[in-house]
Order: sequence, then structure tokens, then C-alpha cells
Amino acid sequence: MFTLNIEAQTLTPGPRDTSFTTYGAYKGALKKYPNITIANPPVPANVTSKNNLVYCTVNNRDLHLDVFYPTTNKKPLPAVLIIHGGGWRSGDRSQHIPLAQQLAAKGYVTITAEYRLSTEALYPAAVNDLKTALKWMRANAKTYHIDANKIAVWGFSAGGQLATLVGTTAGDKTFPGDGCYDKFSDKVQAIVDADGTLAFIHPESGEGDDSKKKSAGTLWFGANRTERPDLWNQAGALNHISKNTPPIAFINSSVDRMHAGRTDVIHKLDSLHIYSEVHTFPDTPHPFLLFNPWFEPVVNYTADFLDKIFKRK
Repeated sequence: MFTLNIEAQTLTPGPRDTSFTTYGAYKGALKKYPNITIANPPVPANVTSKNNLVYCTVNNRDLHLDVFYPTTNKKPLPAVLIIHGGGWRSGDRSQHIPLAQQLAAKGYVTITAEYRLSTEALYPAAVNDLKTALKWMRANAKTYHIDANKIAVWGFSAGGQLATLVGTTAGDKTFPGDGCYDKFSDKVQAIVDADGTLAFIHPESGEGDDSKKKSAGTLWFGANRTERPDLWNQAGALNHISKNTPPIAFINSSVDRMHAGRTDVIHKLDSLHIYSEVHTFPDTPHPFLLFNPWFEPVVNYTADFLDKIFKRK
């Protein structure tokens, strides 16, 4: 396990990068997939939300999250932290509100959290932010009827990479969080990785090509693979798999490079007798889960996996 002590480098915030949006991804995929539609199902009648809650303030920067939960529930429920993608530089937590609402309707407390993007803070700031969000969930478990022993993390793309890294490094002093709710644990009991890389320096990885412009990874780490291979290796969940790793579900598009290292991770999990499952959607674009007809199956695969791990059925 990598144990480098890395301070998150805070940058002077630049303009917000809005290049990755659901509508933009839809327009980009429409030519090849003319029958897709943006997934925006009706809000389930039994779901309540609390929006724009501040879960920590870092260097005068408020970090926000939203909570979704079954309206009439009074007993502790499993919870899911949902992490958006966008190359660690763009994207927004609102992109996964439909997913959060549908999972909440199935009996989960779901949280969509923002984290500092690479335009304002380099790696590992985002990791620390999300670990803090997990601690917030436990600190507020009673308020939102969260079962603190049944918390999962779900992420798409860069969010999938972050979910697996956060989920495989519980208690790692390399990623101590942001100083909020430090007496609470950042441990999770399940991980769902939707098209997030498991290894940056790996034969299957497509991240780090700076030949035309700086890659998303280089912008996040603040250095390329040659300059700081230690950081690039440290951020890959493949290098943190241990007997303490929770079960993992992989939900993938047909873009293979988006799950670099998955086979190696599964081999490690198998050797440790840790459960995993894979669901691959053939002939799909990378942001497939934002669109119909794939959104509902993703919701169902996620809920079925979590139900299994948390022994709910």
C-alpha cells in the first residue's frame, strides 16, 4: 500500500469547467445512438430531499451535498454516496439526481456530493472531500435514518475511480479527510464502479496522453506520469486491494479503457475470497447510464447488488 503523505495543493480557482454536461454528452452520442433519450424519470412520490447542505468548509470553500430518502421511513436504512464524473475537472452532482431518487424509492438513503475539481485543488483534495462526506453521513446518521454499518459508495467515470479509491483506503492516513467529523469512520461496506479506471499506469489505461494537450489526469495530479509516477500509481485502487476491501460491482460501457485494471482487481479479489460482479452493456457510449434505455438497468443492477451485500432480500 502506498503511504505517501501528500498535501492537496490548492489553486487559485479558475473559471468553472462546464464542458461535461448531460445534454452535451447526449448530443455527442446521438449520431451513433439515435434512439437514446436523457434519463429523467418522474420523482418518486415517496422520496423527500434536503438540498445544498454544507458538509464541510475548506479554506473558506463550502462543500455541498444533497440527501434523498423515503419520506415515511423511521428506521435506519443503508446509504449510498454517489460521485459524479467529468475527468476530475468538470461535471456536477446534479447529473445523478435521477439515480439518487430511484435508489431512494427502493429504500436507500442516497447522497450526491460535490468535491473540489482540478481547477481549484489538485489531487488528493477530491479524495479527502469525499472521505469527509462519508464521515458526515455517519455524523448525521440519526437525523437521516442511516445505518452507519451499511454504507456504499457509487461513482461514474472519474467518480468511479474516486469511489474505488475511497472505498479501498479506509482509515489510510494518506487521505485523512478535510478535518471535519474526524472521529467518524470513512469505511464503506460496498463499492459500485461505473466505468471508472482502476489503474492509471497500466497497459489498458488510456489516461495520461499529453501529446496534443494536457490530459485530465495530468491536470488533476499537477504532473504527468513520468514526472510523478508515485501519484499516478497511488491513485489506482488496484494498488490498494486488501483483505479489508469490500465487495465491488462493476457496471461498464463497451469502452474498455474506461475500466483499466478491472481484470487484475477481480483476480486480487478472488484470491482474497471477496465478492465481485460485472455487468457490461454492449455497444454503448461511455456516458451510457445517463440515457435511456440503459438507465433503468443500471438502477436495478445497483439496487440488486446492494440488496445482496446488505442482505435485504
